[in-house]
Amino acid sequence: MPLFTRSNQTPDRAGAATDEGLPSADAEDATPEEPAAPPSDATAGKPEPEPEGAGAVAQAAPRTRRARLRARHPVAARVLSWAVTLLAGALVVVALLLPNKPADFRPSEFARIPVEALLGAAVLIALPRRPRLFAAVLGGLSLGVLTLLNLLDIGFNEFLGRGFNVVLDWSLLGDAQSYLKDSAGEAGALGATVAVVVLVLAVPAVMAWAVVRLGNLMARHTAITTRATLVLSTVWMTCASLSLQVGGVPIASEHTAAVVRDRAARVKATIRDERGFAREAKADTFGNTPGSELVPDLRGKDIMFTFIESYGRSAVEDPIMSPGVDATLDAKTKELAKAGFHAKSGWLTSATYGGSSWLGHSTFLSGLWIDNQNRYRTVTAGDHLTLTSAFKKTGDWRTVGIMPGVQKGWPEAKFYGLDHLYDAHHLGYQGPKFSWSTMPDQYTLAAFQRLEHGRKHDKPLMSEIILTSSHQPWAPIPKTIPEDQVGDGSVYDAVEKAGKKPADVFYNSTKVKQEYGKSIQYSVTSLIDYVVKYGNKNTVLVFLGDHQPMARVSGDKASRDVPVAIVAHDPKVLDKITDWGYSDGLRPAHDAPVWKMSSFRDRFLTAYGSTPRPSKG
Repeated sequence: MPLFTRSNQTPDRAGAATDEGLPSADAEDATPEEPAAPPSDATAGKPEPEPEGAGAVAQAAPRTRRARLRARHPVAARVLSWAVTLLAGALVVVALLLPNKPADFRPSEFARIPVEALLGAAVLIALPRRPRLFAAVLGGLSLGVLTLLNLLDIGFNEFLGRGFNVVLDWSLLGDAQSYLKDSAGEAGALGATVAVVVLVLAVPAVMAWAVVRLGNLMARHTAITTRATLVLSTVWMTCASLSLQVGGVPIASEHTAAVVRDRAARVKATIRDERGFAREAKADTFGNTPGSELVPDLRGKDIMFTFIESYGRSAVEDPIMSPGVDATLDAKTKELAKAGFHAKSGWLTSATYGGSSWLGHSTFLSGLWIDNQNRYRTVTAGDHLTLTSAFKKTGDWRTVGIMPGVQKGWPEAKFYGLDHLYDAHHLGYQGPKFSWSTMPDQYTLAAFQRLEHGRKHDKPLMSEIILTSSHQPWAPIPKTIPEDQVGDGSVYDAVEKAGKKPADVFYNSTKVKQEYGKSIQYSVTSLIDYVVKYGNKNTVLVFLGDHQPMARVSGDKASRDVPVAIVAHDPKVLDKITDWGYSDGLRPAHDAPVWKMSSFRDRFLTAYGSTPRPSKG
């Protein structure tokens, strides 16, 4: 409740509060009322009864104290009241002009005239008291909700390179909480959750209060606010017709209306896509191909499909990160050559950015563009052929998944055609987590060797391996240790404690890039060292990034490209993809071919002798 409110007591002379034509402080918080009716004949001339009893005294006393406070500090009362009103106006204008992308934050964005404010003012001026109050509360609450959605857009654009989808993305908020729990601990996650709850409750309430206060002010000064609204509307139309700008943005703003239209269009597009994609997923170029006609040119080979978390083009080309990463890629190319291996590399455009790795994995393996959670649920609930399930379908490979990032039930293993899944709980790790990453990549590969690759099988092995050490926040980063010391992973306790803290890295733009680059070097080193030591003439490795890192690392205008490389000992394997135009070695040239990630499956299956036999949707 405002400090200064209307009193029924006659103010002292010092508290008249209308000196020099300024409205009284208490007037700022009051709503206009109908004038009192004149006294009837029956009551004219009769003195009003004095309040009686303790209740009347209790009601009169607070008003008397407030009146006396205003009387003592009339200037302060007026200043405070106008300051609160200006704050209310500023909150509304900022909410209407708030950008929903971090890259758009600049002073000129807030030096504009929002048309929504002019329309709102016109409506509030025209309405009588009760409808005006209702409209102000409803408008304020709506503006508060839109502000919260804009804040979600800002967060999603910062981390995932896209806005918040009000149909599909609510489930990702739970993932965000899990990420905070893993990165900042229980206390940090709890504090963040409490802060979010307070924000969700406070923003709509504050916006409703601000609009109601402004509506009351306009109703008390109808003539002035009407003229001001007409003048500003004329200025807005002039600026719009002349396309006048300040700092590269239009002075005449319809930002909130545009955001609402865009959000509504995205909802409609999401609903349409939901229906259309179900039909698309049923159609498959290789859907009716028998197992005997799938990848015949790879019979007898041990195949490794390996994803390196957040391994994007920026790691290879950014001036801060690329020197170390490129040196590692070149050095490992030479080590592979000494061991009899050769590599070719290119670029793939991922369906996701900054996170949601499972969308990149499913896009690469299914040959479908999986860029949202609904598409992911749809495709994994069906029987669309994936690269991994193609090997399963032949009956000639044992298929396994090494998934250190999976910490709960994962029914998708059946869709991907995996005979056996090793998640975070089945790899035997007894060491510490490295922020979100459950275990170092070197340990993951050592466990793969111990549990599967190093054992004798009656079939060759097809494995899908996820390496997670390059997952944000890129602190602390594991270090490569002698293999005979890896053991059950408890040796990493000292490594984790000696590492950097996320807070020391994540919010420094230079440090976070440097540490991200180091994490990619670590992951690539772990993988290639494993192949050099344990690979043989039948080893075929396909490894790639799942997506670019977040914009804080890759940049606001970064592409969605990720490197992909194919490594093999048998030269015939790479001969099959000569016409792809890939670069020699692990480091793709800047102008190496760029394909959509969803196109890789069909190209790979075709290159290695698969016969297309389509199934129709």
